[in-house]
Amino acid sequence: MDNITRRDLGLPYISDDAVMEEQKVCRRILQRLNTADRSDFEELSKIVKELLGKSEGAFINPPFYCDYGSHIEVGKNFFANYNCTIIDVAKVKIGDNCQMAPNVAIYTAGHPLHPVSRNSMYEYGIEVTVGDNVWIGGNTVILPGVHIGDNVVIGAGSVVSKDIPDWSVAVGNPCRVIKKITEEDRKYYYKDREFDEEAWAAIEEFAKKQEK
Repeated sequence: MDNITRRDLGLPYISDDAVMEEQKVCRRILQRLNTADRSDFEELSKIVKELLGKSEGAFINPPFYCDYGSHIEVGKNFFANYNCTIIDVAKVKIGDNCQMAPNVAIYTAGHPLHPVSRNSMYEYGIEVTVGDNVWIGGNTVILPGVHIGDNVVIGAGSVVSKDIPDWSVAVGNPCRVIKKITEEDRKYYYKDREFDEEAWAAIEEFAKKQEK
């Protein structure tokens, strides 16, 4: 069995010449993305679509780094801020309306613990999934095999090594749930600061449109 097939089946594989040829395709696109005019939002969006394939309204603030791009599947209105890294050896599935603050890293790749096995050059990739309406805070690291539910906020600086359930705020190293998000949270924009009347009216109007 060749190493590309082994990789895509989730088996241990070696990054041989054939694997690296696939990465070269991605690196050429990343070179264009990361050296493009940062004020040319239309061109940046076009390159992002080329990199990720199927996407609707996706935008990435360069620099951005990944291994393949084609292994990353994003939903509508995906946004990644500066210096995001997605090591997409295995599939990374991200839902609709997801936002990533600067310096977020998602790792699907890993290496064996034992030095003999590790030095054999075998490595692996395990899928990561992120649900809809997820906000991932700056400097967060998401490790292989993690599943993050819908409507989740991950606090800045977290290391996510285990699954996070829907409607949760989770923070820390290791990342853990500290509270559930409830309807009461809707009226606040930061801690105990409530939206002003003008903003709240706009949010209510937005909510009505979403329900239609």
